[in-house]
Amino acid sequence: MGRYLIEPFDRGDRSDRYATERYQGAAGRNWWTCDPTLRLLMRRHLGEGFAWAEPRLDRLGALMGGLVAECAEETDRNPPRLEKYDKWGRDVSEVVMPPSFHAARRALMEDNFTSPSFAAEARSHGANPAALAAAWTYLLDQADIGMGCALGTGGDMVVSLAEKYAPEDVRDRVREIFADGYYSGEAAQMFTERTGGSDLAALEATAEPAGDAWLLTGFKWFASNANGSAFVVLARRPDGTVSPFLVLWDRRDGSRNGVRIRRLKDKLGTRSVASAEVEFTGAEAFPFFGKGTTGSGLGTMMKLTNASRLGVAMMGVGVARRALVESICYARAREAFGRPLIDQPLMRRKLSELIVEVEAAQALAFDGLAGPRLRIAPALIKLRAARLGVTAASDAIEVHGGNGYIEQWPVARLLRDAQVNPIWEGGDNILCLDVRRAMVKEQAHLPFLDRLRDLATSDLVHARVDDLAKAVSAWAALEPSVAEERLYPLAQFMADVYAAALLEDQATWGLDDGRKALVARLYAEAHLVDHGPLRGIDAPAADHFEDLLTGTVTL
Repeated sequence: MGRYLIEPFDRGDRSDRYATERYQGAAGRNWWTCDPTLRLLMRRHLGEGFAWAEPRLDRLGALMGGLVAECAEETDRNPPRLEKYDKWGRDVSEVVMPPSFHAARRALMEDNFTSPSFAAEARSHGANPAALAAAWTYLLDQADIGMGCALGTGGDMVVSLAEKYAPEDVRDRVREIFADGYYSGEAAQMFTERTGGSDLAALEATAEPAGDAWLLTGFKWFASNANGSAFVVLARRPDGTVSPFLVLWDRRDGSRNGVRIRRLKDKLGTRSVASAEVEFTGAEAFPFFGKGTTGSGLGTMMKLTNASRLGVAMMGVGVARRALVESICYARAREAFGRPLIDQPLMRRKLSELIVEVEAAQALAFDGLAGPRLRIAPALIKLRAARLGVTAASDAIEVHGGNGYIEQWPVARLLRDAQVNPIWEGGDNILCLDVRRAMVKEQAHLPFLDRLRDLATSDLVHARVDDLAKAVSAWAALEPSVAEERLYPLAQFMADVYAAALLEDQATWGLDDGRKALVARLYAEAHLVDHGPLRGIDAPAADHFEDLLTGTVTL
């Protein structure tokens, strides 16, 4: 029996046009088996451990494309709510998460590639835990970057700093809280105030010493994962130094700490993570800096912030990948002018460009999380990947036409969610300033350029690495205000050459019958070649779409 009521116009050969089942997108599919690039990356990064990891990745792909994706849609429609007071009018500041959030979180914790126990098992089978954790977050971010934020906001920062600075009993409590690893949804970073989030000189929260603890008072304007258990909070010490502190929901004696949630934010997207305005009223806090030291503790925290930036970059890649798959699925099913959209020349151009850009961003993000740690890389990777998430989601809406603008279809939420990624962990300008800091104070561009030379294989990309080195030297000679103004094009140039070199290196792996060499060439032609006064319009025709599509998604 049919699923639909019969409409007057629903007859003959026109009825299939309105059959919903023809328009299955990414949800309901196994996101591991349908992603050839992810399989290529895992074969490379896992080596001999791939055979052990593959069935686990297969199970994970089904989970992310199934239950987690389904719960993400439900949580978006029914977001967290705040129970401010109990029946006696006492402030309980309890964030109530919807059942769909809890269902997804339980499933994710049962299959948590980021937990210490899973990492130990992976090592015992010769598999790289960092690569598997990157795959886990990449797949999760295709379903719900809000959940990715809820689980992964600052956990590594809390644990690392607590192990280094907190009193022994507090360290024990932190270990208990994070028994399931950094990605357990127990942490939150509380930096931003009404005066802004990047200008530390304007920060107003204060902390006063009280024995081996401190008392922290202040108001944080935008704090994500407010239902967590352990917070990193920036506050000003009596001498004016801004430092990070650990605040827990409960005091040492078990009583409720001075933490109040004023209200939850009514956000554009990422509704599955509870973002709130949080007030601290003499809250018990523990310093994340050495006793008696004049240092602020911010240096260590900033190193950990770079890891968080890579996490946000992966969110951008996850959204971009999901947008690409949704676009391909829709273009295959939707017909216009007598043939499927995917056969139309302009649609093939758009999808071809999106395929190349997404694979370049994948290369960047996985290099940042599973490759060698370069000081300058996280800012560049986030700069490129976070912005791609927005543009890819916008493209997906355009591919879907008017349907894409409707919330019942999957891509409207992608655009709402993606828009936060350029903001989280520093906007484009802040990232550019970090690139400057890394170059000026640490000469971080030198090992970066050396790595690009090692990765590149073509004369074109080698020449652009040399050009980039000259650009850095020319930039360094500029007057300071001019140099700051030109940081953005310099950082974009760095990201262009970085991605091109990574794609060329991937082409040497010999794992995909030469397709990655095509992607590398198309990316380099798009980003590194001067196309002349005619912008390449006079170039010979070449249709690589089918070759690109074959290695993009297996449906």
